[in-house]
Amino acid sequence: MPWKPASPTFLVSILALVLGLTTNLSLASLPPAVDGQPLPTLAPMIDRVTPAVVNINTKTRVQVRDPFFDDPVFRRFFNIPNQPRERVQQSLGSGVIVDAGKGYVLTNNHVTQGADDIDVTLHDNRTVKARVIGSDPDTDLTVLQIPADGLQAIPLARSKDLRVGDFVVAIGDPFGLGQTVTSGIVSALDRTGLSRGYQNFIQTDASINPGNSGGALVNLRGELVGINSMIFSPSGASVGIGFAIPSDLAANVMRQLVAYGEVRRGALGVDTQDITPEIAGLLGIDPGKGAVVTRVRNGSAAASAGLRPGDVITAVNGKAIGSGQELHNIEGLTPVGTVLSIDLQREGKLINVALTLNASASTSLRGTDLDARLAGVVLSDLSDSQRRPGLSGSIAKSVERSSRAYASGLRPGDVIVGINQRDIEDTGELADLLQRTPRQLLLTVVRGQSVFYLLLK
Repeated sequence: MPWKPASPTFLVSILALVLGLTTNLSLASLPPAVDGQPLPTLAPMIDRVTPAVVNINTKTRVQVRDPFFDDPVFRRFFNIPNQPRERVQQSLGSGVIVDAGKGYVLTNNHVTQGADDIDVTLHDNRTVKARVIGSDPDTDLTVLQIPADGLQAIPLARSKDLRVGDFVVAIGDPFGLGQTVTSGIVSALDRTGLSRGYQNFIQTDASINPGNSGGALVNLRGELVGINSMIFSPSGASVGIGFAIPSDLAANVMRQLVAYGEVRRGALGVDTQDITPEIAGLLGIDPGKGAVVTRVRNGSAAASAGLRPGDVITAVNGKAIGSGQELHNIEGLTPVGTVLSIDLQREGKLINVALTLNASASTSLRGTDLDARLAGVVLSDLSDSQRRPGLSGSIAKSVERSSRAYASGLRPGDVIVGINQRDIEDTGELADLLQRTPRQLLLTVVRGQSVFYLLLK
């Protein structure tokens, strides 16, 4: 049969059917309105939040050691001035304005540690100098203060209300590209065992990359639930496993840093060890449950409560303890003065004891009380997160820029491990050596992975 054009009536019917189907499909695919918007979008919330997220640029002057230039004969022969040579290290990170009136910015300690200059670039491209209010290496948090007017802060949410599966958004400055927003969900809560110090991380699959450190993790209401801190990545780039410090922990640390310049923590006064199958066999307990006490410090809360070496701590305030790190977290994140209920096993018997968490006994001294050449320096024992195998000594918590020590090259975060080529274990031993008023003051200093001498005149 020869092809014939369709009648106009037939074409109109087909067109009406197609248009009707298209209209119905379009209506079916459109989501309900969100905040009055015809399509779901995070843009209104992002517009409110991004002015409170800042870029942080730090500069650290590092002395360059060279065997030729350190040789006085070599310097004299080539007429090279007898002064330390330096190079400048730069680092990028992010931060979050949490108090617009006072200019307080929360960021990671590893972003600013040891920095000589800290520049903060705001969302409107203004750049201002920041000063450090206080730092806490154990939780990797620092509070900065900036002088700018017209700031905008992010309200804090209660991170304890987070649930696995909640949507979150990460905001920061990855790779120095400029402010970037990524989204994901809360993958897990209360993550530990990732680093030294006190750990209670939020895990998220929102992309976090180098430069995001110190940035904001917010919920869909635009409230701060965490400070982005680290990633797990074999390649160094995001693989969907990022970690943030919960806002509840960050708020508590910030309050103490603002009030005291440091975080005052409690201590049980025990050293513990994880229970291996071998230890479990010796103690007659199940492996992997609890933490065995290896030492009880004299005068501590644990000593007063009657704890002994060999006791296995299985729970604190009803929360099961699976490792020494979990006990360490509770110890460091619980306010001083809190009464703790400790469940433990001793020689096959279950025992419960109550003790009050005491302030940790950490020596902190002013340099001016030790030696005039250390005036302007505050020295302290190493914290738990700063200790590592083979490293002992006294850390410079702060160094005034106008001090002789600063002019000689000492910087905040430097660890003094020896004086006049004699090793020291802690701040108390440093003070004992300085009581002899040595004519020469040659410090052995560890800064990062470098070890060098500093002569204070």
